[in-house]
Amino acid sequence: MKFRCSGLGNLMVEPKLKSETLSETTKTYLREKYIAEKYQRSKFVESKYMTKGTEVEEDSLTLLSVVTRKLYNKNEKLLWNDWIIGTPDTYEGDTIENAITIIDIKSSWDIFTFFASKEDKLNKMYYWQLQGYMWLTGAKVAQLAYCLINTPQKLVDDEIRRLSYKYVEGTDEYNKAVETIRKNSNYDDLSYQEKIHTITIDRNDDDIEKLKSKIEECRKYIADKYGFES
Repeated sequence: MKFRCSGLGNLMVEPKLKSETLSETTKTYLREKYIAEKYQRSKFVESKYMTKGTEVEEDSLTLLSVVTRKLYNKNEKLLWNDWIIGTPDTYEGDTIENAITIIDIKSSWDIFTFFASKEDKLNKMYYWQLQGYMWLTGAKVAQLAYCLINTPQKLVDDEIRRLSYKYVEGTDEYNKAVETIRKNSNYDDLSYQEKIHTITIDRNDDDIEKLKSKIEECRKYIADKYGFES
């Protein structure tokens, strides 16, 4: 079985000690990857942020299409080579295998995280993820598209339900908190252009070579640690 990696950001976390080649984050990822491939068991990981991102992905693609005046559809095709595996969100080009630009959608939880993404440094996890997608497709450019989409009603209801642990329902404090949650979940009053921003990343072949080297180190680690040959 060929051991291919998908969580590239986890692989490229720098170890705390210079004497080590793999970080604890990387080792944890490799252990869970080994269990998944060997025993077909994966950890169940879910959060409100992940749930919203999944549920509004089509709305984010629609927003991107409206603002750029280009039609973007969700890519469902899984790609792989001898080292990595992944499914880019969408792309520009004739086919995903010959993409010109790879686009990864990030649907922000609320307006505060959306604006923070404008000001924060580029997330290294996302950087390595997009270098991997460009490696898989041959694209020379990738973009992170941050989108601000209304929160699905079920998630809004979940947030309001949690208020009962802190406030007495019907009190002024409770009603004010409910109003705040609802307002921070709907952005129909913003223009389309205000609800999206993109970050462009160029392909870096030197960094892709670093990915290859790191994956070879990871393969040796799991072979030595777990006897898993790939």
